[in-house]
Amino acid sequence: MSERHLLESIARLVPPGSRVLDLGCGDGALLAHLQTTRQCSGYGVEIDDAKVHACIRRGVNVLQLNLEDGLSMFGDDAFDVVLQIDTLQHLRNAETMLRETARVGRIGIVAFPNFAHWPNRLAVLQGRMPVTRRLPYQWYDTPNIRVGTYADFEVLARSCGLTVDDSFGLQEDREVRFAPNLLASTAVFKFSN
Repeated sequence: MSERHLLESIARLVPPGSRVLDLGCGDGALLAHLQTTRQCSGYGVEIDDAKVHACIRRGVNVLQLNLEDGLSMFGDDAFDVVLQIDTLQHLRNAETMLRETARVGRIGIVAFPNFAHWPNRLAVLQGRMPVTRRLPYQWYDTPNIRVGTYADFEVLARSCGLTVDDSFGLQEDREVRFAPNLLASTAVFKFSN
């Protein structure tokens, strides 16, 4: 899946002119894309020094914070949209952060590697942890604290009292709406309280 396609798929879910908080914003590419194509404003949150500098070079407002400390500095509904793109699987407090995302934003959007994608299932059946383009690390050096599936997130969202407004998978530059838990390497969810 190309970075461009991921950006465009996520951007389509963000209403034009939204005030956005991008949690784990990396180098700021998504927020910069939203500023340019959707006239959005807002902030990125990132902990890595090099990525914070990359955001600044892109002209993206960024706060250097550890997401494990929560979002208490932001009020309820402070943003129209809160993004967690490839962030949730890196957090120790994933459920708490999901609830905080829903509290701070009217809309939440998450995307994460779908561990139930069929090549991953095949690798596990062969007795190995999967290593793919979407999950490129060996089991011993992965930055992912946890693995999740499309179906797992549906259950988590329901248990948190969230409404899934839209969901789909992404696979090789296309959206997957039929059997995304099996056929997509990335899960994408748009939700609200």
